[in-house]
Amino acid sequence: MSGRLFIVSLPIGNLADITIRAIEALREVDFVLAEDTRTTRRVLDRYEVQTPFFSSLYEGAEDGRVASIVDLLRSGKDVALVSDAGTPLISDPGFPLVRAAVEAGVQVIPIPGPSAALAALVASGLAADRFVFEGSLPRKGSHREELFARLAREPRTTIAYESPHRLRETLDLLSRTLPDRPIVVAREITKVHEEFVRGRAMDVAATFEARGEVRGECVLLIEGAPEEAEPADPAQLEAVLAIAREEGLSKKGLEKLLVAALGMPRNRAYEVAHGGGL
Repeated sequence: MSGRLFIVSLPIGNLADITIRAIEALREVDFVLAEDTRTTRRVLDRYEVQTPFFSSLYEGAEDGRVASIVDLLRSGKDVALVSDAGTPLISDPGFPLVRAAVEAGVQVIPIPGPSAALAALVASGLAADRFVFEGSLPRKGSHREELFARLAREPRTTIAYESPHRLRETLDLLSRTLPDRPIVVAREITKVHEEFVRGRAMDVAATFEARGEVRGECVLLIEGAPEEAEPADPAQLEAVLAIAREEGLSKKGLEKLLVAALGMPRNRAYEVAHGGGL
């Protein structure tokens, strides 16, 4: 009889945020798989869990280790998969293992618990009935511009993770593409310096720019797009685009022209100017 794979959620900051069931599972399984064994050891020691680690399972190591872990499960051993913080697989390693376990007929058991994305959402003040999770934002500026152009028309609340080192750059881009859109930056959730900064994108960007260096884990939330106004007349839009081509206007210049000439919302003007379609 094969073993079981437990997907165990760990605290995202405050070590008290762990379920009784999670502690029991960690104590009862044969092995623990951790993203970083040093980080997980703090939690295990806090709750007197003596279960040994089988191996670490971090990004880049999965392909070479999944097969041996599945063999371990098939041999009858129970294994708990954890990440450094929160729920495994949510912008964390583990998906190749879970998929391989399912394909091998191994029972996969989730142990629910903390998630930075959901904790930020429910305290944000933005609509939580419909949302989309984008994971970690792209590092390259061009990829982020493409993403924000698409999100400009996303009607659901958007949740994303961002590095504190790139947060100000991201907020600057948001302040230019969606200046009046309500956003929230949730920082250091469940920790001593937990903070929620709420407001229009341009105002939140100014707040963090004035602070300088940003520290701590950050979750960015963007309010969904309002209902679209009547689309611009195709003939008028084509005429404006023709003028822009003749004058050799930059993308920023085209944005301003679309807003001034057609009354196009700034987020839509940005999308059109950056090739988002008519």
